[in-house]
Amino acid sequence: MSGTDEIPEVTHVSGTGVPIRGNDIDTDQIIPARFMKVVTFDGLGQFAFFDQRFDDDDEQKDHPMNEEHFQDASVMVVNGNFGCGSSREHAPQALMRWGIDALVGESFAEIFAGNCLALGIPTVTADQETITELQAWVEENPDGEIDVDVEAETVAYGDRTVDVTVDDAQRRALVDGVWDTTALMKSNAGAVREKAESLPYVSLDD
Repeated sequence: MSGTDEIPEVTHVSGTGVPIRGNDIDTDQIIPARFMKVVTFDGLGQFAFFDQRFDDDDEQKDHPMNEEHFQDASVMVVNGNFGCGSSREHAPQALMRWGIDALVGESFAEIFAGNCLALGIPTVTADQETITELQAWVEENPDGEIDVDVEAETVAYGDRTVDVTVDDAQRRALVDGVWDTTALMKSNAGAVREKAESLPYVSLDD
């Protein structure tokens, strides 16, 4: 692959963290349905967790994503069954456009994790105690760096390195740089066309 079709390998993600506490946070909380009427995903970041961050008068509520010291965070630390509910791809799109490059949590809804993978966003898991300790550390160290090693399945922060789990298929796709299936097909357009032309039931227009 070359040029604009090249898919980057995602072996590490590093950055400061933002803790989002609570189990079963669904995609409607991540991006309310009324913000899904956009033609493109551009600008969705400002609406991430909108109803948790603002009241009916658009006044800020007490929420980590409203706090100044978390504004540059790129690693979100969450609890169990994050991203459950409807299978809206707008949810990880909104998080990515807010600035999130990786999520570390107790567990993720399968479709949500798949939608994150399509954007090159790792969703790595650890046990409840590990996540609780990491969330507490992030709150105490908002400028502290977190390193998510997708290939080695570890998360390093402060003076600690903890083991995490990355789904095997996700890890291979990220590390091998084959997570963007659309770009992968574009980069192999010649081979796809050649195969299509060999099939008697496919007619290609020039």
